Amino acid sequence: MCGICGIVTRTTDHDAAALEQAAQQMLRQLAHRGPHGDALSVRGTAAMAVNRLAIRGVEEMQPPLIELSDGILVACNGEIDNHRELRRFLAQCGHEVPFSTDVAVIAPLYLEKGLSFVEHLQGVFALALWDTRRQRLILARDRAGERHLYYNVDGSTIRFASELAALADPAAPLDHEAIAQYLQSGYCPAPHSFLAGHHKVCPGEMIVFEPEETRHVRYWQFPQRPATATTPAPRSFDHVMREAVHRQSEVDVDFGVLLSGGLDSALIAAIARSLRPARTLPAYCIRFAEASYDEGSDAERTAERLGCPFVPVTVSADDVPTTLRELITSTGEPLADPAWIPLAQVTRRASQDVRVVLAGEGADELFGGYPTYLGAQFAGRYAHLPAGLRAGLRHLIERLPPSDRKVTLSFLLKRFISGQELDGLSRHRLWTSHIAPDWLRKLGIEPPVWTNDTAAAGTLLDTVQQFDFTHSLPEALLAKADRGGMLHGVEIRAPFLDSTVIEFAAGLPARARVRGLTTKAFLKDYGRLYLPRSVTHRRKRGLSVPLATWLRGPLHDWAKARLSAPALAEAGVRVETALELLDEHASRRNDHARAIWTLLVLAEWLEWRVQMQASASDRSVSTAPAAAAAITANNLAARAAAS
Repeated sequence: MCGICGIVTRTTDHDAAALEQAAQQMLRQLAHRGPHGDALSVRGTAAMAVNRLAIRGVEEMQPPLIELSDGILVACNGEIDNHRELRRFLAQCGHEVPFSTDVAVIAPLYLEKGLSFVEHLQGVFALALWDTRRQRLILARDRAGERHLYYNVDGSTIRFASELAALADPAAPLDHEAIAQYLQSGYCPAPHSFLAGHHKVCPGEMIVFEPEETRHVRYWQFPQRPATATTPAPRSFDHVMREAVHRQSEVDVDFGVLLSGGLDSALIAAIARSLRPARTLPAYCIRFAEASYDEGSDAERTAERLGCPFVPVTVSADDVPTTLRELITSTGEPLADPAWIPLAQVTRRASQDVRVVLAGEGADELFGGYPTYLGAQFAGRYAHLPAGLRAGLRHLIERLPPSDRKVTLSFLLKRFISGQELDGLSRHRLWTSHIAPDWLRKLGIEPPVWTNDTAAAGTLLDTVQQFDFTHSLPEALLAKADRGGMLHGVEIRAPFLDSTVIEFAAGLPARARVRGLTTKAFLKDYGRLYLPRSVTHRRKRGLSVPLATWLRGPLHDWAKARLSAPALAEAGVRVETALELLDEHASRRNDHARAIWTLLVLAEWLEWRVQMQASASDRSVSTAPAAAAAITANNLAARAAAS
């Protein structure tokens, strides 16, 4: 795990020293991602840099940047799980792999397989490969999107980096379409970012930049679920899951687990303990003083049962403003999942002991764990009820008072009755939205029009699960894990996203995922091999933050000041409506915690952008006039050539 960055220019009069300086500046911005060494190389018109978080081969001086005499330069953030098999294959093909690090197989594999090389890589990765001979730059992202990669094309220059903050041009205009998508969903979907001209590589995508053209290749798609299938026996999954946990825990450093009171993390911890009985395996748990949000007692009992040292980290409202600012400043992109804050806090504590933690991300999307999946199963039946009965139920549900408790029945019912006139996927998007369309319009934002790029050919449950897997999982949950953990040099790994687990889950029939009112039915049955029923069938609660209470109390004044910030208005948001949301929430007329938080994170990011612009302006003032004129002329020439 590490941070990667680089710059490639097509100009013939490039300055090698300037390329090196630009890459060095990006590398400094990514320093938190790799405290165990870095490397920078300039080859022809390309400069690439990497910093290293040592997980394997800790005692060896592993080069974080791989160079071959054939003119191939590779920077990779991640792990290639099948590197041993690939190493044997490459030896048979006559390729010598000079280094022991797992990413050393990428360059010779490219030489052997050409552009299809990425299809043979198993693991999690965001990689950049520069082929000096062909003047070809390749950027690629792993199948599930666990690792992230941003890029910018400006005239004849291409830049890329693991985080937007290392890449961002302060002068770039806002992408208002991306802002609208963020306000609705709470994240910025790939390939967009908040800055015009700055993009994300999509999960399962390879981008090939060549002198004459740029190609976007989707080398992987989510497996199509079979129309009919039988439910396999739980034990048939055991070898698949154990191998996945084994691969992800095969490290040369201490590692732990992120443990909540639920099934997914407890199952990962139980299997890891079974596979690694000699390991200490500390269990890190997020706790809150607010009882309905705190799962610490359940998690502590699980940790005690498994023999894992229990390490609780209590998060309070006081942690929010400073931690949010730190996350925005380091990563350069907003994310409206409130759990980003406690995740950063718990990994800060974990960094004192370990460099890797295992987590349960991906289980809900693959095995059918979210309450909205019940809605997908029952919405059709509800639509066939008599109109009068539906109207009466809607009236009763809408009158239920808001609650500060976590994931209440009233909250779920209010979500369920909304959008019944929409198609199934649109209704799912509405249920999971952060700001509903009517409030978006009041805020001065036209609700974005989503295109249905989810190619699931099956039930509505198949469609919404695949949508979550390809959108909110990589760009929200996995982004939260990557940015929250790597801020403190801790890699978060998700064994449920091993390719073999994905393929197994894709073969499960709908009844094995959602059975009546039981979500994640197969995984719960499987979990009984390791855990008591009191854990496997505990009601899903998820990692939620007591925002509703905090925004009415200790965070109210901070929120009011942030929502009044001029930068929010300059981005097209009506500040008076944002304050109206806060007022309705504070007076308990409605629960707008999710919408308010989404606006607060945007306001914090916009303030960061203003500070970036001010810093860039200060630097430009100190630049000699002649040098500034030369830079301007070069930029204008590059843009003119591109157009």
